[in-house]
Amino acid sequence: MMGEAQERVLTLWDELADFEAGQCEQAAAHVMGALCAQTGAWNATWAGAVRVGGGAADDPLRGWRVAAVQALKPVPPHADEGHFREILKEWDRRAIDPSFLLPMKDVGAFRTYAFRRDLPAGWFETAFFRRHYEAVGTGDAVFVAVPLNQDCESHFGFYAARPFTAGEIALLAFALRGIKWFHRHLMMSNGLLAASAPLTPAERRVLHLLLTKASEKEIARQVEIATSTAHQHVTNVFRKFGVRSRAELMSLWLRSAG
Repeated sequence: MMGEAQERVLTLWDELADFEAGQCEQAAAHVMGALCAQTGAWNATWAGAVRVGGGAADDPLRGWRVAAVQALKPVPPHADEGHFREILKEWDRRAIDPSFLLPMKDVGAFRTYAFRRDLPAGWFETAFFRRHYEAVGTGDAVFVAVPLNQDCESHFGFYAARPFTAGEIALLAFALRGIKWFHRHLMMSNGLLAASAPLTPAERRVLHLLLTKASEKEIARQVEIATSTAHQHVTNVFRKFGVRSRAELMSLWLRSAG
């Protein structure tokens, strides 16, 4: 008989299916909140990773960079995802910390990686760990990586004060492996899959409303921009996704869930 924890995951999948196409950020927050509650994590993130140019021969990160990030909770004193973006600045500078190499192992395959499980004990005495993790109450972190193609991956991370158990890591893997369609939607909503270029923050807001019944005038009102500006954002979104109408855009979303 399926355990209670797995039953809660199935319920979460049902709840996730009830979110509308333009509610990817809200749906991601719901997933992160539910899984934090099940595992005792105090915070969670979603990150969209892309490989740019295949990576130089001397690049230990093989061209991978984090192109989008969403946090469940902001970490004071930063707003929104500011705390995690500070860490990513070092990633982008290729200031290689051992924790940056964890996602490189078995890249391209579904996998989990975890600080306490996979990093040496000495790492937890470093200035990097103390500044970016211990100082905000994180003693361990677990990540679940879902590859979508050879140049695009979706990563969920969970942060706790104490070490995660093997059972909790297995539960996170089970919960996130069964919703590949949702990982595709998250990447697409940021212009990181099926688009010719990443979307700007303004274009992402417009995209989410394009996937509803809102007219361009209503989109302009909700985003608080001029109608002409909204139209330009709509044009840019269509161009990046290679479609000519809202119907084609919605068809692209429906195909990604198939």
